[in-house]
Amino acid sequence: MYGNDNWINSYIEAILDAGKGATAAAGADRPSLLRERGHFSPARYFVEEVITGYDETDLYKTWLRANATRSPQERNTRLDNMTWRIWNLARKKKEFEKEEANRLLKRRLETEKPRLDATADMSEDLFEGEKGDDAGDPSVAYGDSTTGNTPRISSVDKLYIVLISLHGLVRGENMELGRDSDTGGQVKYVVELAKALSSCPGVYRVDLLTRQILAPNFDRCYGEPVEALVSTSFKNFKQERGENSGAYIIRIPFGPKDKYLAKEHLWPFIQEFVDGALSHIVQMSRAIGEEISCGHPVWPAVIHGHYASAGVAAALLSGALNVPMVFTGHFLGKDKLEELLKQGRQTREQINMAYKIMRRIEAEELALDASEIVIASTRQEIEEQWNLYDGFEVILARKLRARAKRGANCYGRYVPRMVIIPPGVEFGHITHDFDMDGEEDGPSPASEDPSIWFEIMRFFTNPRKPMILAVARPYPEKNITALVKAFGECRPLRELANLTLIMGNREAVSKMHNMSAAVLTSVLSLIDEYDLYGQVAYPKHHKQSEVPDIYRLAVRTKGAFVNVPYFEQFGVTLIEAAMHGLPVIATKNGAPVEINQVLDNGLLVDPHDQHAIADALYTLLSEKQLWSRCRDNGLKNIHQFSWPEHCKNYLSRISTLGPRYPAIASIKEQIRAPIKGRKHITVIAVDSVSKEDLIHIVRNFIEVIRTEKLLGLTGFVLSTSLTIAEIQSLLISAGMLPTDFDAFICNSGSDLYYPSHSGDIPSNSHVTFALDRNYQSHIEYHWGGEGLRKYLVKWASSVVERRGRIEKQVIFEDSEHSSTYCLAFKVINPNHLPPLKELQKLMRVQSLRCQALYNHGATRLSVIPIHASRSKALRYLSVRWGIKLQNVIVLVGETGDSDYEELFGGLHKTVILKGEFNTPANRIHTVRRYPLQDVVALDSSNIIGIDGCNTDDMRSALKQLGITTQ
Repeated sequence: MYGNDNWINSYIEAILDAGKGATAAAGADRPSLLRERGHFSPARYFVEEVITGYDETDLYKTWLRANATRSPQERNTRLDNMTWRIWNLARKKKEFEKEEANRLLKRRLETEKPRLDATADMSEDLFEGEKGDDAGDPSVAYGDSTTGNTPRISSVDKLYIVLISLHGLVRGENMELGRDSDTGGQVKYVVELAKALSSCPGVYRVDLLTRQILAPNFDRCYGEPVEALVSTSFKNFKQERGENSGAYIIRIPFGPKDKYLAKEHLWPFIQEFVDGALSHIVQMSRAIGEEISCGHPVWPAVIHGHYASAGVAAALLSGALNVPMVFTGHFLGKDKLEELLKQGRQTREQINMAYKIMRRIEAEELALDASEIVIASTRQEIEEQWNLYDGFEVILARKLRARAKRGANCYGRYVPRMVIIPPGVEFGHITHDFDMDGEEDGPSPASEDPSIWFEIMRFFTNPRKPMILAVARPYPEKNITALVKAFGECRPLRELANLTLIMGNREAVSKMHNMSAAVLTSVLSLIDEYDLYGQVAYPKHHKQSEVPDIYRLAVRTKGAFVNVPYFEQFGVTLIEAAMHGLPVIATKNGAPVEINQVLDNGLLVDPHDQHAIADALYTLLSEKQLWSRCRDNGLKNIHQFSWPEHCKNYLSRISTLGPRYPAIASIKEQIRAPIKGRKHITVIAVDSVSKEDLIHIVRNFIEVIRTEKLLGLTGFVLSTSLTIAEIQSLLISAGMLPTDFDAFICNSGSDLYYPSHSGDIPSNSHVTFALDRNYQSHIEYHWGGEGLRKYLVKWASSVVERRGRIEKQVIFEDSEHSSTYCLAFKVINPNHLPPLKELQKLMRVQSLRCQALYNHGATRLSVIPIHASRSKALRYLSVRWGIKLQNVIVLVGETGDSDYEELFGGLHKTVILKGEFNTPANRIHTVRRYPLQDVVALDSSNIIGIDGCNTDDMRSALKQLGITTQ
């Protein structure tokens, strides 16, 4: 540090020259100034990027020495003041980091207590086999094993697999990777996965569902509803003609039709996608059944969601069809949140606003609730990332796994199986340009060479030097500037090699996203600062099909691939480099550690240490034996990351899933006689009103339907948290017949009844209610049953109202209003209820997969299965009855039970009844940790509001929705 005194003083003087912005930043005295303020602050940059890692005593000594060398006449008061303030800022930042560490520790301890309680409830210890040598084996710890399971899927099965990836620009050929932040490795991965799976024996069809994009300035192919993918042919994976229907990209329209949306803005439209996808899957299952199964529908073997948004969609589709769900998180929200908080540049609120991070985290929790299998790329992803979530904990997962293998009681608890399947890589027809000794002359811009070679080599003064290759989008977390600094500051490395930066495609820096433009501008500035002209290539354009040629060029010059982000979730580019025989330098943070253990084809470095990056590159490129050994090791071991290996592991995992089949056995039998001829279905789901107001709303709507001559064309469903006994009593007291309705969704969606009458003359005395037992089998997925009930009774006894030294219990079990799949509790004093999000978190920490709802003005608590809800019951009915959700009208209130928000989204029409009869919203009614607009598109044309509930208001609503023309 002492040797840098003059440099530090020069830097401080430069800060002074920056003017007002620097002075203002330096004059601040709070840790918050280290966060983003919408403009560049040199002082803040100095503290965060230059002196981070040095002890403040070193900075203080530097300040003293700098002043000691100056005469009183030379001493600059402004410079002294700035130096002191920057030293003080460094101390403040250290204090802030300490406070943040304490906060994280406190939160971890708060989370660990209920997890320890859950583990303590497991009265039996782990069996001896898991206490010994295999205790650290992920196959035992997470359920990543097929031992002892009888595969349900064999080579003669005709599997239909559904993949979901909602964001980015998805197409089969010439993918525009790097065009934006959403079109990257995940897009490439899911397309290649679809192709690879469709080439496997036993797989009949693979559908990759994504968003249809009709926006201007985007290729027309993104608006095509269906795109056939060219299947990949593997050795030993050959399909006989006629056995395979292929792989397809299916583009479902949802959200604004003429607008491309970033992934952060897709959340309000997820249910709209689910409805469109549900229609496609039902039709495709029927079509495949006609082709290969004598007319019996062939339902998906799995529905596999990729990333958080697709996780929510897959969970809803899995519940609607009762088929297994698989989930791949790709880059998890909690890990991203913790990383951003550690940087200290943004507050939690700012992060949430920019990334919708809380909605994303809740989506990942929902995916854990609904998944049978969670696929991770590495063990680190499971132990260090998924372990941050309420719904997963390594020790509890291991213990539950052990108990399940012995057939012991798990007390209603369930944890999805975590399996490690590294992404595959398309080998294609790779040719290596080196001989047996690895000797090869450097490239020359000959006419037969790929055109991308010329585009790169035109940057270089000496194109024959070894080429250091980096392929990464220009984002701060990719750490490209550190690589350029490492190259620029190491003269021996500059003399030895060239540097090529493939940073996506761009037209002009001014047209790029602000963050990407800032990184690219920094790179260009560093090239100028270190005078790297003729040594660094940064082409503006490349095609996806040219990427293999870029790797080949690096190999031909005996170069190296470098990937040094601050953290790497997996790093498919590392596999691609090894596949082409290119040794690698990679970050030691994340998946590359495990990749290198398998491939042994390079060196790992600290991405924060520029000298370590430069030293590793120089060592790898200058030591020919090391370079050859890394090349050979990569080529020898790369088969472990091939798509055939990936698909083999994938299919072996899903082959062990239990036989969950949709409750609708045959499409041909789905339509009940009373529903035939119905043009519309009206669902009355107004739960924020008194029983008297509810009857008033029902009567008014039926009257409007009658006067508009739609009575025979409209079906009615009452959707409520009431029990069937309460509904019957209510209708009888109002003089109405239950048979006026086609179905009753009761107990917040956990029970479904159909009314019928046994006499010639309709009367309440002859009405019976048929319970849909198929629906019950449909929602019983991992229902905790008696174990869950016992835990909830114990929990309820702990919720008390304190008055002085007197404690009074406020929640009691309510057997009268409970049913097989609805555990009801009576609330004496709603003001002492915990917020729902806290109760939901507690259930997840305990690995109890269920939903908790407050209803009846928060005087009742209902706990129901994860796949049960009023909106999910509606989707079930749409499939069972064969009705289009576009023809469904749902009446809701402005507020209501804590699940009322789910009823807004989707393809159905929603009418919001406003007025004084609505009860005010209460903090305990919501489970959300994010704004309502993050889950509901309130400006959708499918959602309208009316100011009252009289017949004129309702008639106006029908006209607005296009149901009537009067």
